[in-house]
Amino acid sequence: MSAAIKTEQFASLSNGTRLHYASAGEPGRPLLLFVHGFPEFWYEWHEQLAEFGQQYYAVAPDLRGFNLSDMPSDPAQYKARLIIDDLRLLIGALGYDRCIMVAHDWGGAIAWSFALAQPELLEKLVIINAPHPYLFMKALANDPAQQAASAYMNWLRAEGSEKALAQNDFAMMEGFLTGMGKSPAPWFSGETRARYHACWSRGLTGGVNYYRASPLHPPTEANAGPARLESQMKPEDFTIRVPTRVIWGESDMALPKSLLDGLEHVVQHLDLVRIPEGSHWVVHEQPARINQLIREFIER
Repeated sequence: MSAAIKTEQFASLSNGTRLHYASAGEPGRPLLLFVHGFPEFWYEWHEQLAEFGQQYYAVAPDLRGFNLSDMPSDPAQYKARLIIDDLRLLIGALGYDRCIMVAHDWGGAIAWSFALAQPELLEKLVIINAPHPYLFMKALANDPAQQAASAYMNWLRAEGSEKALAQNDFAMMEGFLTGMGKSPAPWFSGETRARYHACWSRGLTGGVNYYRASPLHPPTEANAGPARLESQMKPEDFTIRVPTRVIWGESDMALPKSLLDGLEHVVQHLDLVRIPEGSHWVVHEQPARINQLIREFIER
């Protein structure tokens, strides 16, 4: 039996940000926090909320800039440390001092940084197709294949990308969700497609601003990006000490499995699960399997 999902809940944080969140299960049970990526919103996790709300307090926020949460217009308001602060304050606003965090894509990028900055707030971490920041920085600086696979990031960073994404009834946005997976994507239809279109209609600038605020992107003539960071960053400063399961769909076109190389050197307690046929959207393609992989790790 699935747990009922509640939406239209808002947390007004002490940093001035107001976040919308969906939840399933009873407050007071262990907190399981699900963090979405681009171009998604809380609904990415509806299968997980329904499943884990039976034993946990399962919560999926809309990150700042997405859907029903606040959407600051300044790209500087989307730096990772500010998003980390949102999640830290949300955990407290929900009445908790610790959680298990499950995250994908941009949510995973934030979750890696959260684990570095606030490890005491995490019991366990589950990352799905989101590269460790040190390994991603190295790949963007030095690997031509990764630079080519991530070229879309520089396009998204450019002025006006959100207008292009919205044209023709969000045709390019749909391309992210279907062209980066096994096209066509059977999961992206009916109610799911309608919900995503409603979310995107509320604004795309916030989501695109994550790319504009990040130093991690392929280097260009005008912006060296990770190439100038490489000399300043040491792997020991990016060591994750929270017990971590990484689930990776290996048919991800933008984030190839080569990004897993060396992961064991920067994650102390690593549990890695590879899904060869899974794309970047493996959460949607194989929800029951993802639920099983989350459950066996967090209940171990």
